[in-house]
Amino acid sequence: MANIPPTVTGRALVSHSPYKTGGWKLQNVSLRPLRENELLVEVVASGVCQTDLHFAGLETGLGVNYPRVMGHEGAGYVRQIGPNVTAARVNDPILMSFSSCQTCEGCRRGHPAHCHIFDPINFEATRENYVFRGENQDGSGEADIYGQFFGQSSFASWTIVQEQAVVNVSGLVEGKEELQLLAPLGCGIQTGAGAVINAAGAKGEDTVAVLGLGGVGLSAVMGARIAGCKTIIGIARNEARLELALAVGATHVVRIDSNADLSAVTEGVRAITKGIGADITLETTGAPGLVAEGIRMTANKGRVVQLGSAPENAVLNLPIHEFMVAGKQYMGVVEGDVVPREFVPKMIDWVKAGLLPLRKMVGFYQAGDFETALSDMRSGKTIKPVLVW
Repeated sequence: MANIPPTVTGRALVSHSPYKTGGWKLQNVSLRPLRENELLVEVVASGVCQTDLHFAGLETGLGVNYPRVMGHEGAGYVRQIGPNVTAARVNDPILMSFSSCQTCEGCRRGHPAHCHIFDPINFEATRENYVFRGENQDGSGEADIYGQFFGQSSFASWTIVQEQAVVNVSGLVEGKEELQLLAPLGCGIQTGAGAVINAAGAKGEDTVAVLGLGGVGLSAVMGARIAGCKTIIGIARNEARLELALAVGATHVVRIDSNADLSAVTEGVRAITKGIGADITLETTGAPGLVAEGIRMTANKGRVVQLGSAPENAVLNLPIHEFMVAGKQYMGVVEGDVVPREFVPKMIDWVKAGLLPLRKMVGFYQAGDFETALSDMRSGKTIKPVLVW
């Protein structure tokens, strides 16, 4: 173990309150010393995900802890390691994903994204998660700042990462620029591609429909192409995203008309599939109306995979007899239901082979331009912003 200095200083994008109230601030911070099973990482890039905005946009609820550093699609280099760390050595390049306990039934059966304590490990914060220290938003002094969101909190130039969130990519990545490009693999890309390939088990004969064409949805489209699916239908409102879906693997697209009944989307899918529907439907929007249509557009014995986060009080009403007779499955999937240390290297190979064309989705922004990055993501100008440190 290398000698660990008492403090390290850097910059971090700190959420003092919800983003919509102007609560995000890029500021100087210091980091506490490492503890057992932790690594000090110099971050080179971090993808921006809707989940960051979701949890840093709430006043109260699960995972709402202020002040906190968000970010959970990080890439960087290990600079120090704490006691008992075996996942990486000093100066190894790493990607960061989510954390899990590794001991529960879900983890031991190869489903760490459905760890029995996934929520508290990745979202909640305790005194143990105080990683940073920096100035209060109003300049009235300093305060402890929560870190280790998804085990990493990568919206920082330096961060302290839980070992289980680390994917060592030594020997797989050539240089800093490539590492920056791969930053989003740890969540959004993994979620979409993993859901269709791993969780849904898509095969060549399957017809796949993807509701929503953000980073997760487009990754699902690419995953369906990798799986060799015969028909891949991208569904969205934005014409540019429909065109991009066709460029990265979709065989057909259906536009959501804001002025029409949502049932028109289902009819569009049924028209493409000669009235049968999709074998696999991936719902990435979380919009209750589209979730319901996703179930309707799915063929008998089909699988509906829920990836988008719906409002906490949203309820899905199912006609029990009809659903049973149709033999459909409705499943929730987190992080693609993959083991990151196994799946991330596969994705790196797909990126290099051109099967996951990340450059069609990624836009790079200096960390100081985070406001522009978030604005471009909301407008659809950039599918996946990546903050460069």
